[in-house]
Amino acid sequence: MTSFATKKLIIASRESRLAMWQAEHVRDRLAALYPDWQIDILGMTTRGDQILDKALSKVGGKGLFVKELEVAMAEGRADLAVHSLKDVPMDLPEGFALAAIMEREDPRDAFVSNDYASLDDLPAGAVVGTSSLRRQALISARYPHLVIRPLRGNLDTRLRKLDNGEYAAIILAAAGLKRLGLPERIRACLEPGQSLPAAGQGAMAIEIPDNRPELLSLLAPLNHRDTALAVTAERTVSKAFGGSCQIPLAAFATVNQGQMQIQAMVATPDGSRIARAEVSGDASQPQALGAQLAAALSAQDAEAILAVCKAEISE
Repeated sequence: MTSFATKKLIIASRESRLAMWQAEHVRDRLAALYPDWQIDILGMTTRGDQILDKALSKVGGKGLFVKELEVAMAEGRADLAVHSLKDVPMDLPEGFALAAIMEREDPRDAFVSNDYASLDDLPAGAVVGTSSLRRQALISARYPHLVIRPLRGNLDTRLRKLDNGEYAAIILAAAGLKRLGLPERIRACLEPGQSLPAAGQGAMAIEIPDNRPELLSLLAPLNHRDTALAVTAERTVSKAFGGSCQIPLAAFATVNQGQMQIQAMVATPDGSRIARAEVSGDASQPQALGAQLAAALSAQDAEAILAVCKAEISE
């Protein structure tokens, strides 16, 4: 456990290469702020890393990637955990809190292929891999001639499956590829108008036990205000609809000179029905803007669309 007397911190992290990069990034930022502290990383394998033969929407959702890290914090084996924010459930378990949201990397989806330059270039019947119902819905709506197949595993595993010829193309988060020094694998970035990002995509979150207020001041310098405001609005929209990987929902906000613009959509997995909305306003009111946007989606029958999604998943 952290002791301000002994000046030690332990960061819990998944053991995938990307997760460890993120934990090491936080460690290095903290080491620069507190050079006399000892900061170690506890690598762990989560259930989400172990279950690779089923879609996340079928086996319990994004919480599978964070539960073991939370157990480590609850048992005192770690002081904080580093996550990709889009993997963090909208409602944290009792006893935990998000202490900092770090500055966002590129939030866009990335088109990755060895043979084609863009989704527009893929021939009819080409197989596209994605782990996301959101991406599946958006691609299916615009490219009904393509075949969408599940793609699980960490980033390196997904790239290997592409290189082995299992897919003509795969869709990944641009942030992960850039963080691991693989920007050359990106053939094209999909703009938000083409593939609206998931809530929190590209942002990193630091989670702590909520009975550790001393950690809040320690981690405060890592919090990026505009990113935190944007993702708060996005997650408010997602939470309004029970947001998880079990529904195709996107929410993306930008903050500029104190003003926020936020877009969101919900869809059926096949992309045949989509509700979209956009609002803007004072960035200091992210939850109000998120709630306003959720209401705008509801006015477009978003609940009925999501009822179709949930019925398909439960089959």
